Amino acid sequence: MVALTDDVISPEQAGTLHGLFLERVRRTPGKIAYRYFQQNAWRDLTWGQMHQEVARWQAALNSLGLQRGDRVAIMLRNCPVWIAFDQAAMSLGLVTVPLYTVDRPDNIAYIVNDADVRVLLFESAEQWQGLRTVRDQLAGVVRFISIDNLRNSEEPRLKAIAEFLPSAAPLLPAPACQMNDLASIIYTSGTTGKPKGVMLSHANMLSNAHACLGTFVVSGDDLFLSFLPLSHTFERTLGYYLTVMTGATVAFARSISLLSEDLQVIRPTLLISVPRIYERVYGAIRAKLEEGPRFNRRLFHLAVETGWARFERDQGRGAWRPSFLLWPLLQKLVAQKVLDKLGGRLRVSISGGAALSPEISRVFVGLGLPIVQGYGLTETSPVISGNHLENNFPDSVGQPIRDVQVRLGAQNALLVKGPNVMLGYWNNPDATSAVIDSEGWLNTGDIAHISDTGHVYITGRIKEIIVMSNGEKIPPSDMELAILHDPLFDQVMIFGEAHPYLVALAVLNLEVWVHFANEIGIRPDMPEALTDSRIEAKVLRRIARNLRGFPGYAKVNRVLLLREPWSIDNGLLTPTLKLKRDEVATRFAAQIKQLYERR
Repeated sequence: MVALTDDVISPEQAGTLHGLFLERVRRTPGKIAYRYFQQNAWRDLTWGQMHQEVARWQAALNSLGLQRGDRVAIMLRNCPVWIAFDQAAMSLGLVTVPLYTVDRPDNIAYIVNDADVRVLLFESAEQWQGLRTVRDQLAGVVRFISIDNLRNSEEPRLKAIAEFLPSAAPLLPAPACQMNDLASIIYTSGTTGKPKGVMLSHANMLSNAHACLGTFVVSGDDLFLSFLPLSHTFERTLGYYLTVMTGATVAFARSISLLSEDLQVIRPTLLISVPRIYERVYGAIRAKLEEGPRFNRRLFHLAVETGWARFERDQGRGAWRPSFLLWPLLQKLVAQKVLDKLGGRLRVSISGGAALSPEISRVFVGLGLPIVQGYGLTETSPVISGNHLENNFPDSVGQPIRDVQVRLGAQNALLVKGPNVMLGYWNNPDATSAVIDSEGWLNTGDIAHISDTGHVYITGRIKEIIVMSNGEKIPPSDMELAILHDPLFDQVMIFGEAHPYLVALAVLNLEVWVHFANEIGIRPDMPEALTDSRIEAKVLRRIARNLRGFPGYAKVNRVLLLREPWSIDNGLLTPTLKLKRDEVATRFAAQIKQLYERR
């Protein structure tokens, strides 16, 4: 078990999520809490200054006559205002409803109405244009607040932040609140059907953040770079509440497009990420190696293999090798150059939100980046399990965190019980009882096995299992991850339900596609290029190479090539960028039918 530092605030000392913030302010008022970019410069806010900002927001919200338990929504990118609004709301006994900054207006309207949101804080004119299209559906909102100081004479409920906030105000004492009271309603992405509102209490998120400190150490000297949206529970619990708990500093990244630059400027010591970030870095490395001399590729692979062997030895699972003598040179020539792209100071990098490919994990771990993969759900606040640095099986999602129990149920579904399990779904008791049994066990819907060491391995999702007409059952996600190792593809979905063989729907990386088609002598911009038999044959061979380790029945026989990416806007991805499989299958039903009719 990892020891906790003296300055960590326990859930009992905090009482509530707002109590956690007040205790941090009391302990370290002059320490830097947040770093953000504004007016072409990075700026700092201390915990004491954040206390003043929370007081301003508290006074403004208090003037609206809201009642304890009323819901208020945040639709902002990560920034200090997000934190201040959240803390001010909780100081008044209000319930925060986070919204994704990029989402369909009809989806936002559904959530706002389902939660009966009274106040909606948003950022930009672009967001307001989307909200205006559903304004008639937002009758319950008494105040819209714009960070960009928008005004609209047609909408009296809209206020610019400059006129809404007082210049200063004292922070009033928070009303009495219990740890098990509702703190937030977080809507799941809704890969099928409408999103459901997950009700999380103060105790849910406090206990989850504190338990994670038994897996990896965080101190007041650490610096996080926050780029996953705070509307995502993974970032909110670990990148927000955990940092308040430990007194660590958080720098808010400017954007995903500037993430590479921000990593090198901020030089974080801890990173909370999703696999897609590592996939992009790995893709860039592979592309550069393919363009370079063969010697560079061999040197890179030698560095990865040597580093991986050293990692296995440090874990107590491998022996010393003579190649270890080369590590100082390999580290200087290869590994450190990659790590410097990530700031060069990372003590630990936490990956979650989706499965991290074992191949990509092996590369980064081999190069010396201490990645620990974890697992969880919005419904579990969110962390269920995580790897320890000293007991790290990168192809697993680790062992259950403190006070969380796991076991396998029907169809090897992973069941979870602990203080992190949600109160239930908002206004949806039937959905709640469908996933939480009378003993408090929550069915994750994920298929798993648990090793002798207690490590959890996620092998598929029950609802996503493809049952072919020959009775074979295929979990598609692992196949899709393997195919995506090929830079030709940006997005992939395997299909084959009730059919004799599998087909793939693949969105092309257009830059790689141009080179690929030109090599064959086909104009890549011609519509018929996507269905040319020569193209399909070569693409299927590339897919087959990446599926060599899968059973023989896990073979792709046909492929549908697509140029247009699947996105939130076209309704094929959720706001957390999860694939809406049913929507994709429906959208391309005619083309899929043709794939099976072709000989």
